[in-house]
Amino acid sequence: MVTGTDTGVGKTVVTAAVAALARERGASVAVVKPAQTGVAEGEPGDLDEVRRLSGVTTTFEFARYPDPLAPAAAAREAGLPPVSLTDVAPRVAELAESHRLVLVEGAGGLLVRFDEDGATIADLAHLLGAQVLVVTRATLGTLNHTALTLEALAGRGLDLAGLVVGAWPRQPGLAERRGVADLEMLAARPLAGVLPEGAASGDPAEFARMARDGLGPLLGGRFDPSAFRRTLTPG
Repeated sequence: MVTGTDTGVGKTVVTAAVAALARERGASVAVVKPAQTGVAEGEPGDLDEVRRLSGVTTTFEFARYPDPLAPAAAAREAGLPPVSLTDVAPRVAELAESHRLVLVEGAGGLLVRFDEDGATIADLAHLLGAQVLVVTRATLGTLNHTALTLEALAGRGLDLAGLVVGAWPRQPGLAERRGVADLEMLAARPLAGVLPEGAASGDPAEFARMARDGLGPLLGGRFDPSAFRRTLTPG
């Protein structure tokens, strides 16, 4: 399960990076987007970006709503039925029987509502017994969002797969450089990866190289958090 501390933190890029590395290792991969919002019918969505960057073609989008809102609100605005995560769970479980890796990308953050009963991607993770990979920002304000997300995960008994910074700035400032240690303290483990800002702008081969460099061994890459931390100290 791939979720974020907020919208626009890089969930799709991280999903594509994990998928690309798994595919590179020869694993069968499927990627699921339970609900795509903010994209009209016929327009490219997050899964189109995943396919372009990773080369993974087994992808499933179960609902689409044109307004850029949380899935429950977007469904209501469009006059369409909301996606049922209890229906999504067995479909994902079935995919897991025939694929080495199934990645499920949420919408917005961990507790964004998918229906009027308040079902969230955290509930889907619980139904599936899935680990949750959390994507966060590097910028000022990330610590509170990250702490709240990790607290919500722990409170629901969910297993953290790792914490990844979705877009590391080309010229990090003091807040970014000092914030890394605090992010690791919140997660109680080293960062599982740091992808560079603009990672999705290159071609698939370049993206695969950045994925290998930016994701840690548990995600199929060679990112070394200790070596990364050393780059943050001038001199």
